Amino acid sequence: MRIPRAVYVLGAAIFVLGTTEFVIAGLLPEVAADFAVSIPKAGLLISAFAIAMVVGAPLLTVLTLSWPRRATLLGALGLFAVGQVVGALAGDYATLMVARIVTASATGGFWAVAGVVVVGMVDPAHRARALSLLMGGLTVANVLGVPLGTLVGQQLGWRATFWIIGAAAVVAAVAVRAVLPPGRRDTTTPVSVRAELRTFDNGRLWLSLATIAVFESAVMGTFSYLAPVITDVAGMEARMVPVALTLYGVGSLLGIQIGGRLSDRHPWATTYTALGAIVVVLGVITVAGSVPAVLLAASLLLGVVVFSAATPLNARVFMLAGPAPTLAGAAGTSAFNVGNTLGPWLGGLVITAGWGFRAPAFVGALLAAAALVLGLVSRALDARVVAAERKPLVSCRE
Repeated sequence: MRIPRAVYVLGAAIFVLGTTEFVIAGLLPEVAADFAVSIPKAGLLISAFAIAMVVGAPLLTVLTLSWPRRATLLGALGLFAVGQVVGALAGDYATLMVARIVTASATGGFWAVAGVVVVGMVDPAHRARALSLLMGGLTVANVLGVPLGTLVGQQLGWRATFWIIGAAAVVAAVAVRAVLPPGRRDTTTPVSVRAELRTFDNGRLWLSLATIAVFESAVMGTFSYLAPVITDVAGMEARMVPVALTLYGVGSLLGIQIGGRLSDRHPWATTYTALGAIVVVLGVITVAGSVPAVLLAASLLLGVVVFSAATPLNARVFMLAGPAPTLAGAAGTSAFNVGNTLGPWLGGLVITAGWGFRAPAFVGALLAAAALVLGLVSRALDARVVAAERKPLVSCRE
């Protein structure tokens, strides 16, 4: 099946939104100096974004649930652009914080609805591949958008980065409007809030969301402290940090392709293999992270296996949501951001406790193993549901 052009346009919009989520990390010194605050305080702009996405994604989704989906996407991009402008014009730290929160809420809302639109454009046999292309926008944001945005901010001032991303959001809105004209089946008005909420009566959906949160905690707890492992543990020069991050980015692009192509046909095998491989790779970093060549190879492989796992985990949420996927999609976005918040916090705890910079990878391996166990439980529950559905049919034959 040919993937609709709109999927690629929505992925490009995710690239814009994903860039603003992470680019602030490279601009912390400039922001801190501009507002005369400490770098740790400036770093709260990152945490606030993740927390705002956790809360804002379902909230904005509920508020706009009666809107046509194209209108919701355009409204989210418009709110995002406004947030970027407010941030660029911010005269104090508090205003910038508010701008980040507004921008994060718009980002979460767009993510959730874009996933629903993408799922509605393709048949179930190609759902995971289409979602992987949407997630690919975030991957490219990390590989290309964040470094470029950081470079622009360092050369022209951090506000210039905000202006450029805001302008890119306007361009993305124009493109989305062009490829999603009114009347298409993927832009129909969603079901009621009550129907959406009934989706959460499904315990398997909650288990799926928990698996995502645990998985993402494992990944981000390790990734957030990869730089000191490179410099302090492996003894490499600081210039090797971008090299390792680039390898991770290249690996993630490969993982998106692998996960997208395999998850539709073999969802459980892809999930189990990828989660198991994450345990192994993080174990290697824990044990042999002091060897430069091993650490660089592990950075590449980590990107591959992480994004190979993310695709089927994300697709499962939409599968379990059935005909009311919008709020479930928002909850999936929130689950990823719960992991984005908890992972670095847990990693920081074990480092502060004196366990060293390899400790986050060890904790990550344990969390990835826990996600694998949750996946096994999910499949067992699926088997029970299928058996229960077949039982009346067997009785009728008897």
